[in-house]
Order: sequence, then structure tokens, then C-alpha cells
Amino acid sequence: MGKFRYLFVFTLPLLALISFHSTGLWSYLPVIEAFVFIPVMEFLFTPKRANLTEEERTKTTSDGFYIWALRLTVPVQIICGIYLLVQISMPLDTVTLIGRILSYGIMCGVVGINVAHELGHKTNKTDQFLAKVLLTTTLYTHFFLEHNFGHHKNVGTPEDPSTARRGEWVYTFWLRSIVFSYLSAWRIGIQRSKGNLLKNEMVHYTLIQLVLIAIIFENFGSIGLIGFFGASITGWILLETVQYIEHYGLAREKVSDLRYENVRPVHSWNSNHMWGRAILFELSRHSDHHYLPNKEYPLLDHHDDSPQLPTGYPGMMILSLIPPLYMRIVHPRIPKAS
Repeated sequence: MGKFRYLFVFTLPLLALISFHSTGLWSYLPVIEAFVFIPVMEFLFTPKRANLTEEERTKTTSDGFYIWALRLTVPVQIICGIYLLVQISMPLDTVTLIGRILSYGIMCGVVGINVAHELGHKTNKTDQFLAKVLLTTTLYTHFFLEHNFGHHKNVGTPEDPSTARRGEWVYTFWLRSIVFSYLSAWRIGIQRSKGNLLKNEMVHYTLIQLVLIAIIFENFGSIGLIGFFGASITGWILLETVQYIEHYGLAREKVSDLRYENVRPVHSWNSNHMWGRAILFELSRHSDHHYLPNKEYPLLDHHDDSPQLPTGYPGMMILSLIPPLYMRIVHPRIPKAS
């Protein structure tokens, strides 16, 4: 499908809208797509290691399609969020209510955080603002600061809360990463504002999120808050599970008392499975992303020296929930240097 494969992400809001009008199992359609359909397809299809040719790279760089595919997700995410609140305000059975919340929760992870991650790496203020808008829809705005000014600097070191240690279970990683990433974002906010409370971005993010929560409660009551918090937390767990598999067991060597070796492709897990690459805007080519953080997502390359995951991100996320099995499969693939 060429570049149009990146429109695959819009199947999620389509299925979410269907789920908001459905009951029972049908209200879980985005969950089924993410964790049944895509893992099966990635099992059946061979991963693609090929990189773009120079001619393709030049053409891609000048094609506005790729940035607008990202930007278009912003209004879609907001509209679906509002529609969720409307559609859970009516009497529902518990199974359907959970299904609808999880459906938007999948969007919070894939669009609200993952697309925000890509937009947040842009150097222009417009796309950075859109990234923060998306992150606000899942109450994770601090990710913008911690990821760009913390994680990319400290990845693969004990200073990075988002790097999973070898032998660490995903369940303990969730708690450690969520708590310490949030605290790290506050430290970064204080440093960047030089202690000026009015200029501290974390203060701004917090106030905006509190206002949003108040607006939701005023208009949709306690059930609206339950739905919003439930979807947001689902997005957090999806992100942190992805972060768990992205750097699990990989470490940078300390070359002096003050610094670690430079980040190389060997310090991130890579996956070339096409279905996950498409819906996640090449996030799974994570080795090249950390090696060159400002490279546009369609230009990300495969590196032969990066450790390779046995399947795509959705499948690995499911596998990570069974830590002994996950470690049995992944540990032999960890580079000896780590």
C-alpha cells in the first residue's frame, strides 16, 4: 500500500465509533484489532528489513502526506473522546461499559500518546502544541518533557525510569516507570524554568488537566470521570508496556565517572513487522529512532546490529504479561555487551 499504509491507524477510531454503539463483545472491537488481528497478521507475514533507496528517501522527505497523516489524528482523537463520554452517559451493563472505555483507551495509547510522541519530536511549535493536546486527552502531558529531555538522554542507564532492567517484571516496571517518569518531568520542568513557577511547563500541564477534569465532571458526572480516567490509564499501561519491551535488558556502558557511551542502535529493540510499523507510525523501528531522534518516521532504517524482536509490538506486549515466558524467549537475544 506504500505510504497509504499509515492511514491504517484510522481503523481504530472507526472501530471505536462502532463499539460506542455496540454491546457485549462488539464493544471491544479496537481491543480485538490491536491484540488479536494484528498479532495474527504479524505471525503470518514476513518482516520487511529493506530500507528506502536514496530516490525514495528524497521523495518521502518532500511529501506533505506524512505529516498530515499525523496531524489529522488530533481532531479525530478529540471527537472520539467526547463521543465516548456521551455514549457512556446512558445506562449500560458492566461488560459494555468496560468495552467502550477500553476501546477509547486503545486510542489513547496509539494516538493520544504514540502520535504525540512523533509530533513532539518535531522542531516547530505547531506540532509540539498538537503533541501536548493529544497527551492531554490521556492525562499524560508530562511525557513531552520527560521523553524528550530525560528518556532520550538517559536511555539504557540506571538514571532512566523508562528502561526496563534485565529480569524486571512488566508489572513492577509499570509502577516504577509511571511514578519516576512523572517525578523526572517535574525536575526537568523546574530546571528549564530555572525555578520560576509561572514558567514551569509542568505547572501549566497540571492546571490544564485539572480544568479538563472539572469540565468533564460538570457535564458528564462521575460516570464521565470513570470513563475518562479508565481510558487514560489504559493509554498509560499501553505506553509503559511498549517502553518495557523497547529497551528491556539493554544497557549503555559507562565510559567515565561523568558519562555513558553514546546511544547506538544496539541499545533499543527493533521490529520490522509491517502491521505494527504501520499503525504505530514506525515506532517499532525504535533502534534508529533513538540513534537519530529527529529523523522523520517514514525514513527510519533497519540496522543489522540492533537486537530484533521475534514478533511485532502487539504480540510482544501480550507476551510480556507472562514474564517467565517473555524472559525465556528474549534473554538469548540480548546482545552480550548488555
